[in-house]
Amino acid sequence: MPEDHDLIKQFNSGDRKAFDKLVIKHIDMTYNYYYSITHDQLEADDLTQRVFVKLYKSLKNFRFDAAFTTYLYRIKVNTLNSYFFKNKWRSFLHLDQAPELQVSDTNYEKKALSTELWNAIKKLPKKQRNVMNLRVAESLTFKEVGEVLNISEDSAKNNYSHGVKTLRKIMGTNR
Repeated sequence: MPEDHDLIKQFNSGDRKAFDKLVIKHIDMTYNYYYSITHDQLEADDLTQRVFVKLYKSLKNFRFDAAFTTYLYRIKVNTLNSYFFKNKWRSFLHLDQAPELQVSDTNYEKKALSTELWNAIKKLPKKQRNVMNLRVAESLTFKEVGEVLNISEDSAKNNYSHGVKTLRKIMGTNR
């Protein structure tokens, strides 16, 4: 499969199939990122679709001075922040009628802990939440997190450290 930059150049030259190839190459990673955070297939599908719609509209502005994945991560983070903001208001207005958790496998405790962890991450301040999401869900290095969020590597480390401390308080653990 062609490199991302080549596909972007082809797309910007009018080749719509190049965008399809770009989507095929990155859709699973994007969906898995959102599913690991939301634990909801419909939400993950919706967020993934939003990312690629935004990407389609903004790809003409892509500057080739960074890796495409960094550009894509920024769109994913911004989309996630919008999702959290929207859900905060939905919750505040009591419009969030979440379905009951259904137990269908033997990994219930692991799923419950994972859900509890992601719910706690959602409560973190924005910078800490973004750093945690990229470190945990995407397994990015602190340097990569810094590049995506336009912060220094040290700032990414500090936000992660503060996020872990805050998560421990939220979740009631002192490890």
